[in-house]
Amino acid sequence: MELLQGLQTRRSIRGFQPKPVPQELIRTVLSAAGRSASYTNTQPWEVAVVTGAKRDELSGVLYELARSNTPTNYDVLTPTSWPEALEQRSKIHGARRFEALGIGRGDTERRNELRLKNFQFFDAPCAMFMFMDSTLGPWSTLDMGIFLQGLTLSAHGAGLGCCLQASLAGYPDAIRDCLGIPNTKKLIVGMSMGYPDLDAPLNAYQSTRMELDEFVKWY
Repeated sequence: MELLQGLQTRRSIRGFQPKPVPQELIRTVLSAAGRSASYTNTQPWEVAVVTGAKRDELSGVLYELARSNTPTNYDVLTPTSWPEALEQRSKIHGARRFEALGIGRGDTERRNELRLKNFQFFDAPCAMFMFMDSTLGPWSTLDMGIFLQGLTLSAHGAGLGCCLQASLAGYPDAIRDCLGIPNTKKLIVGMSMGYPDLDAPLNAYQSTRMELDEFVKWY
């Protein structure tokens, strides 16, 4: 897949085929993402790949925490407010997504079902969790974002789909406990990955983007 085409066609996937992703293909995708740029070549990213029985075990733990509304405890603080234009884009995105799925504003049961699908990894056979050392700061967080973009694009180029999920980072202690990861590692985000099922209802909606001249000024 040509790079510009990949950037234009990449999308978040929330419905997957059940077939597993070969480990060699996962290694290829991660190796390509590992070529991402980082500040002074520090390469702060650390990735936990979870499949098979361990994937099912971790999904069960996270699902029960979310189902019982256990308070979240993100390692990376989530925003408490947005500038007006950003908040408006977020609200429109959420409303259009529910509308595409036929979920009304007052349908709290179905909205909750959709929320909980995050913790089942949308039935993807592979989940990933991205960590960095807890001593690192904003520059390394920026590097993590560059790596994640490389990871989503390399997965897309390999015929896979993925969805970055902030919700999966809400229970970092449970994830570290299940995977045996030390507390010195900060969880940045989780991701579901697999072969996309483009006929799945959850893939019916595709988010919009700003026009170029809305975010670029020429000097």
